[in-house]
Formats: sequence, C-alpha cells, structure tokens
Amino acid sequence: MQGEAGGLRRGRRHDTRAGAAGGQQAGRRAHDRGLRAGPEPVKPGPIWVSGATGLLGGRLVPRLRRDDQALRLVSRSARPDQRPEHIRWDGVRADPADLRSTSAALHLSGEPVFGGLPTAARRRRIWNSRIDSTRALVEAIGDLPADERPDTLVCASAVGFYGDRGDEFLDEQSPPGEGFLAELCTAWEREAAQVEGLGVRRVSLRFGIVLAREGGALALMARAFRLGLGGRLGSGRQWFPWVHIDDAVELTLLALSNEELRGPLNAVSPNPVTNLDLTANLGQVLRRPTLLAAPAFAVRAALGPLANELLGSKRVRGAAAGAAGATWRHGDLDGALTAELA
Repeated sequence: MQGEAGGLRRGRRHDTRAGAAGGQQAGRRAHDRGLRAGPEPVKPGPIWVSGATGLLGGRLVPRLRRDDQALRLVSRSARPDQRPEHIRWDGVRADPADLRSTSAALHLSGEPVFGGLPTAARRRRIWNSRIDSTRALVEAIGDLPADERPDTLVCASAVGFYGDRGDEFLDEQSPPGEGFLAELCTAWEREAAQVEGLGVRRVSLRFGIVLAREGGALALMARAFRLGLGGRLGSGRQWFPWVHIDDAVELTLLALSNEELRGPLNAVSPNPVTNLDLTANLGQVLRRPTLLAAPAFAVRAALGPLANELLGSKRVRGAAAGAAGATWRHGDLDGALTAELA
C-alpha cells in the first residue's frame, strides 16, 4: 500500500512496551510535518476487516482500495447482493475459511461507547461486542493450519486503558488504570494477545478520541456548540487525547505494515490538550460562544459510569509510533478541527 508521499520509515524492532524516550523525540521532530508519509506495502494477500462501515473503517477502506488492496469485509449488515468481498458476521463465531491465506486481520468493530442510555445492559453490550468477538476471531485463526493463518492481527483498543491519571505523562509502558473502560481495554488486549501463541504478530491500537466530521465525539460536540450549548466539561483541566481521523487511518496502516511493531500502540496526536483548550478551539473554529459549562455531577447523571471517561484525565503520548517513524498530518488541534469543520 503506497502512500501519497512515500513510505513510512521502518525502524528497528519495536516491541511497543519499550523505547518511550526515542518515541518522544521522534514525535517532537515529526510534529510540524504531519503524518504525510504512507506506510510500506502490506504483504500480498487480502486483509480481513471488521468494522468496515464504522467511523474509522469508512475512511480506511477507500484508502485501501485506492492502493488496490484485496479485502474481505465482515459486518452484521452484509447482504447477499453485495460484492463477494462482503461477509456476514454476527461477532460471536468467526469462520476460519474467511481468514484463510489472508495477510492480516484488522478488528475494528464494537458497540459504540457513547450514545444511548447509560444502563447496565448497554455496558454489557459494549463489553461483549469486543471481548466475545476478539475471542472468536483468535479461535478461528487457531483453527487454521499454521501456513494458512494471517501473519498479523491488528485489534482496536482505546486510551481508556489508562484510566484517570491527572497530569501524568502516559505511554505504552504505563500500567492500566481503573474504571470501566480501563478494565474493558485490559481484557480486550488480553484476548487479542492470545494470538501471539499461534505465531501471529499482534498490535493493539489504543485510539484517542477520533476527530471526524462524519460522527463520533466531534460530531456530537459540534452539534451542541452550533446550538450555543458549548462549554467545558467539569473543571476542564482534564487532558484530552485525540487523533484526527486521517492520522488514525495512517497509524492503522503503519500497524499493519511495519512488522517490527508488536503489542500496544497509542494512536493519538503528539499534542494532547485539556478540555478547556478543546472548548476554546472548537468555539473559535465554529465561531460560537463557549460560556456554558457542564458540572461534573450533571455529566455523571447523564452518562453514569461512562462519565469518568470524559471527566478523567489522560495525558497520552504516541511514543511507539514516533519511534517507528510516524509523522502526523494534523498534529495540532486547531488545524485538525479546521480540516473537519471549517
């Protein structure tokens, strides 16, 4: 898969549980250039992709098709009248035949974390849609002969892994935190890591909040701001790890193509901001006031335990991506918001 401006550099072997200092230096050098280099080609063979119709998949799949990458797209909504590459999957049991002789499996699907009522039943769906599907995927890979298995599994995770950590700098070596998403991401990555015992390289992409006009957190925030309801959440001092969707796509391609990357990989901008910074920048880009504030108790009343994911602080850095040679197209928040909303 050739990028539009050359290939992402392949560095030394990067078990992403090491090398934080090098990653910080690389991230600082890369900041102003943007994530413009495309990754090296993935090995020949189709890529099995779940979540192809989701927020990230909606931009990733066209990018792969532009590079003439063969795909096997799995989803709950696949129909018999669609192209042969579309495969129906209920997220409970994966068919080993769908994974046979693929170059990689890319698992991005899962119940949306935000939206809907904050009920215990919904939290179970959020949990089960990730844990059960990842377990089923690994089991299906294990059912294949070793020479027919994908070489790589790239599985989504999230910076929720770190919990609420105040002003602490966090990288791939940092231990997990506490709370619902921290427990979920820890269990999720544990399930994905089982594939390593089958001789398959595994990368868990810990995504920050993905900024995209099509949906997700940015679309919800922009709607509120346009109605004049914009403002900080809680104190506003909590750190907000984010990534522009185009950079999220390129970091996903890097995880697929760079065989030296293993373990967790923070998919975030090199420049985390506070909620106050986000509020001010979003108000400026949309030319809307930011006078209203949502007190912490109101956010908790609306979202229940998931409120901690918005009120908690995660000062996350992409050390492993920087050490692997990644650069960011939208490394600053103002440019990222302008690209999506202006």
